[in-house]
Amino acid sequence: MNILLIGSGGREHTLAWKIAQSKKLGKLFIAPGNAGTSSFGENADLKVDNFELLAKFTLEHKIDMVVVGPEDPLVKGIHDYFLDKRELSHISVIGPQKRGAMLEGSKKFANEFMGRHNIPTAKFKSITKDNIEEGFKHIENTPAPYVLKADGLAAGKGVVILDDAIKAKEELKLMLEGKFGESSKTVVIEEFLKGIEISVFALTDGKSYKIFPEAKDYKRIGEGDTGLNTGGMGAVSPVPFADKVFLNKVEQRIIIPTIKGLIKESIVYKGFLYFGLINCNGEPYVIEYNVRMGDPEAEVVIPRLDCDLLDLFDGVANNNLNEKQFAIDTRATATVMLVSGGYPGPYEKGKEIFNISNIKDSIVFHAGTRLSDGKVLSNGGRVLSISSYGKNFKDALNTSYKAARIIDFENKYYRCDIGFDL
Repeated sequence: MNILLIGSGGREHTLAWKIAQSKKLGKLFIAPGNAGTSSFGENADLKVDNFELLAKFTLEHKIDMVVVGPEDPLVKGIHDYFLDKRELSHISVIGPQKRGAMLEGSKKFANEFMGRHNIPTAKFKSITKDNIEEGFKHIENTPAPYVLKADGLAAGKGVVILDDAIKAKEELKLMLEGKFGESSKTVVIEEFLKGIEISVFALTDGKSYKIFPEAKDYKRIGEGDTGLNTGGMGAVSPVPFADKVFLNKVEQRIIIPTIKGLIKESIVYKGFLYFGLINCNGEPYVIEYNVRMGDPEAEVVIPRLDCDLLDLFDGVANNNLNEKQFAIDTRATATVMLVSGGYPGPYEKGKEIFNISNIKDSIVFHAGTRLSDGKVLSNGGRVLSISSYGKNFKDALNTSYKAARIIDFENKYYRCDIGFDL
C-alpha cells in the first residue's frame, strides 16, 4: 500500500517509524513532515488543511490510504472531503469524519454526548455572550477551583483553572470576547475533578476496537508541574496506578459506551479515540476526548505496539479490525521532550542541532525540525522527543536523560522530573 501520512510533529515521526516497519507498505509520503520523517519516507511540502492539493497529490502518487495525524484537518472534515469526491472515495482515511471529530472539536458536543450515554465526566454548563450573566451566577454558586474551557480547538491552550471567583468571571468575559478567537465564542464551565490524570487510547473501525497502552504525559513547562501549559514535556507508559481493575472500569464504563454511543447516533468512526481521564480515588472520569493520537504520548505508546500498525489500519479501513493480530511489548517506555528556550512563550528557530547520530540506546523522534544544507535545525517550540525502553519507567527515563544531555542546541531546555508524581 502507498500511504500519505499527514502532519509534521513528533507524533507523525513516530507513526512514520512504525508504518515503515510494515510488510504491507509500498511507499510512504509525509505531508509536510520534518527532518526525521524523511528517513522513513518522502516529505511533501503540503499544508495539512489544503484538501484540494492533498487530494491532487494522492491521485498523482496512487495513494491507497491517508493517515491523519493532527486534529485540525479532521475537525475541518478531511475524511468527508475524500468520501464526497467520486475520484477519491476509494482511498481509505484513518481518522473520523467531521461529526465524529466533534468529540474533540467541541467541548459542548462532547459533554452532551457523554451525558446522553451515561459516561462519567464532570458536571458542566455552556455559556455564550447571550447568557453570560448565567455564567457569572454559576461561578458564584460553584465551589472553587473554576475550570473554564474554550469550546473549540485552541492548540491545547484553551483551558484555564482559577481559584478566585472574581478572576474566573473576568476570564470568562475575556474568553467570550475572543481571547482564543472563534474557539471561545462558547465557553464550557466544568466542575473541578481532583485526582491524577492518565490517557488511554483505542483504535476502532466503528464497531470493534483495540485498546492501546495507557500513558501519562506532563503538560507544564516547569518542574513539579508548574508554569504555563505546553503541548507536552514528556510521557511514560505503562502507568503504575493503572492496574487491571482500573483499566477494566475504563473499558466497561467509558470505551464500550463511547463506541455504542457512536453507533446509536449513526456516527461512522474510523480511527483513534483518545480518552483523557482522571483517576478520582480509583474511579475513572473523562476530562476530554481527542480524535487522534496524543503527542508526546504517541512517542511512548506506539513503540510498545508489538504488531503491524499498517495491518491494524487496514482492519479499520475494511471493518475487520477484530481479526487482526495485536500484542503489546511488556517493556516500559519513557520520552523526554527537548524544547526551544523561551517556549511556550516567544522562542527562536533555526538553531543547529548536534549529536543526534551519537544516540544509540534511545529513539530520537523529531517534532519541530527541518533540514537545511544537510544540517538539522530547530523549527518549533518542541524540537525533539527522546524515547527509550526499560524494565520500568524509571529505567527508561534514565536512558532518555542520558541522551538528552548528549544532544545539544542553543538554549535547549527539558524537564528533569518526568514521572515525579508516580
